[in-house]
Amino acid sequence: MDVSRATITRLRALCLSKGITVNGLSYRAGVTQSTVNDIFTGKTHNPGIATLKKLCDGLDISMRNFFNSPLFEDLEQEIK
Repeated sequence: MDVSRATITRLRALCLSKGITVNGLSYRAGVTQSTVNDIFTGKTHNPGIATLKKLCDGLDISMRNFFNSPLFEDLEQEIK
């Protein structure tokens, strides 16, 4: 799995576990719905760190908690 897919998977799982929709996350995080949609659909492959921080704030978790997942343990090599 690459970092983009791991990020999407983690965001989806957190939203599901907290009962938050994509629209709800965008509202809570102060990020446009189109930006969140682009991340969730994979159109945006590399969301900026500031955007990711806002999403974590919207999910009421720390960035440390976000990345504390097995999804990020064995990522594919990005440099090919």
